Amino acid sequence: MPDKTKLLIIDDDEHLLDLLKIYLENRGYAATTAADGVEGLRRLYEDRPNLVILDIMMPGMDGWRACERIREMCDIPVIVLTALNQEDDCVRGLSLGADDYMVKPFRLRELAARVEAALRRTASGKRQDGAEIVYADDYLVIDADQVEITCGDERVRLTAIEFQLLLFLVRNRGRLLTPDQILTNVWGYEHADNKNYVRLYIWRLRQKIEPDPDNPSYILTVHGLGYRFVPNQ
Repeated sequence: MPDKTKLLIIDDDEHLLDLLKIYLENRGYAATTAADGVEGLRRLYEDRPNLVILDIMMPGMDGWRACERIREMCDIPVIVLTALNQEDDCVRGLSLGADDYMVKPFRLRELAARVEAALRRTASGKRQDGAEIVYADDYLVIDADQVEITCGDERVRLTAIEFQLLLFLVRNRGRLLTPDQILTNVWGYEHADNKNYVRLYIWRLRQKIEPDPDNPSYILTVHGLGYRFVPNQ
């Protein structure tokens, strides 16, 4: 019998923790919980979950700091939960490395759909698809088979969704891709209205792969239209 996919839920709301644990376990997951950021990081280290559901407004170590620490440790998907509904908070969460963002109160079915979508993207990013080297020049090498990115002589670690975004751009090199096309193909139809995701993840990719992120040479912006990956000639 295959092992269950493991989820870690970090929230200081005891009632919500119990509710999410029961609901997600009824959907076939193995769920562990933590009541604050410090305990959550310990659980992350001990249990090695496949995905983290993380509340932002917690005493002590809040979700912002916990998200930063999670990203220092691993690249698993992180879904942020918060009562904050300002665009700046969404931007901050995604900039710190969260893969998705949900505002409380939310529907349990929608959260489950977001969990499933994030796990699908992770599995897709790690599958052996025979593509091997999808791009290579004197600076940048993208190996889809091994899920490895090398910039210069250094290996660069990308999250699953960053890797999927980069592959989509590279496999459509030279083509103008609109934010709608990118959202649909990388995040899925359920994120069709989340235009901020594209802008923020393009920024994150540039910080990791561009020789000069302030003057990108690979991922170019076509103002008002979208983005284009340009091979280094």
